[in-house]
Amino acid sequence: MNIARMIDHTLLKPDATPQQIAQICAETREYGFAAVCVNPVHVAQAAALLLGSATVVCSVAGFPLGATSTAVKVFETRQAIADGAREIDMVISIGHLKHGDNDHVLNDIRSVVEAAHTGGAICKVIIETALLTDEEKRRACILAVEAGADFVKTSTGFASGGATVEDVALMRAVVGNRARIKAAGGIRTLADAHAMIAAGAARIGTSSGVAIVRETMDQK
Repeated sequence: MNIARMIDHTLLKPDATPQQIAQICAETREYGFAAVCVNPVHVAQAAALLLGSATVVCSVAGFPLGATSTAVKVFETRQAIADGAREIDMVISIGHLKHGDNDHVLNDIRSVVEAAHTGGAICKVIIETALLTDEEKRRACILAVEAGADFVKTSTGFASGGATVEDVALMRAVVGNRARIKAAGGIRTLADAHAMIAAGAARIGTSSGVAIVRETMDQK
């Protein structure tokens, strides 16, 4: 298993500088991560720096609260793709999910998924598990799959908690083979990553990608 090819090397902090974006792109070229995940303002820079590499640029829509309108999320998606993103991680409308408004959540996800797919990008749907009950997690996963999501993702990393093995296993059980799982939030070590993968995650979102890959090298 090439763990680097399962990692989205992530820098989504609000104070991230262009110099730091350049650094994570250089690290990605060195270690061969699956994607670099950055805020929309940094997509064009990251895409230029990674041109010709096997790594794609991932960006976010409705991040980190999920509380922008569907139209705004769609615009963010289209703009990020125009700037060079090939993966979009969108945040659901968490309040509508908790209210039981499945139609709103479904339309919100589907609109972003369709915009992503039309632009040649895949879409990962962040459900923010730390804020949900198990019933709400299941319902969010079902709606994401119905909307055509490629991945269902645990967390933004900006809520009260991140990925847990239990949540990844629950999500995997719900989606089956209809979507893949991305675990993100609080994954800092090789053991953390292996636990998430064993529970069913196909992708790991982390700002500790370099440290994780170096752990694998140290074990050889």
